[in-house]
Amino acid sequence: MNPAAHIAFRVAGAFVALGLGGALIAAIVGLVLSNVGPAAGSTLSLCSRDGVAPAGGTDYFAQNNVWNAETPQCITVGDQSLRIESAEHDVSPDGAPAATPSLVRGCHWQECTDVGGLPVQVSAMPRVTSDWVSSQVDAGVFNAAYVVWFHTGPVAEGTPDGAEMVIWLRGVGGVRPGGVLLAREVPISDARWNVWLARDQGRVRITYERVGEATTVKDLDISAFTGDSVGRGVVSPDWYLIAVEAGFNLWRGGAGNAIENFSVSVDGRKPGR
Repeated sequence: MNPAAHIAFRVAGAFVALGLGGALIAAIVGLVLSNVGPAAGSTLSLCSRDGVAPAGGTDYFAQNNVWNAETPQCITVGDQSLRIESAEHDVSPDGAPAATPSLVRGCHWQECTDVGGLPVQVSAMPRVTSDWVSSQVDAGVFNAAYVVWFHTGPVAEGTPDGAEMVIWLRGVGGVRPGGVLLAREVPISDARWNVWLARDQGRVRITYERVGEATTVKDLDISAFTGDSVGRGVVSPDWYLIAVEAGFNLWRGGAGNAIENFSVSVDGRKPGR
């Protein structure tokens, strides 16, 4: 576990419990993380299975996240960017992926960015949008997807106990979402999506598979997907959106895939630096 991110999580959790506002919490956590991670224009390398590093400040972090294989993987982390330099995985696409290298805004298990704007209760959610620019290879077996995490409380320590919402932008090598197909070509955020539902590790997972591939999205309306999930009874209005992640699920290969830029806006505001 990255020590600075772990400390930031503890600080954020303590102040949420005290009822302090998001802006004050963000400022305090920023003091913890401001001197950690790559400076603007520089990069660092992560090769440990659970390696985590701030991605250009306190507002985003990168995770190597090799969680279902013993094969090596290395990523290069930059300012709101990452690149998969090597990935020697080869697991069956019928099961879970070997790894999910990604960039994160919010909390992923015990690792957190500052908490300005997130978490936010679903019933009071403002417009949450994201931009993502990627470059992707055409070989291997992987997908490019957002993962949005929901939890019953405002800060998750450990496994989120709400729902996992996947926004699937592209699949390579024949990989498809798991579960049951609920609906076809549902219009959300200027595109059409096939909707899948599955249960995984005691948690519900709803997947919006884009009809037609995309490697770049702008102003993707995550709040609109959340509203659709609420309407289907998958996400409760009482839960909290605690994280937005963008990355790659890797079954075979994946080296060369890159996130060139990733950002999340809450109520029209991107986190400041």
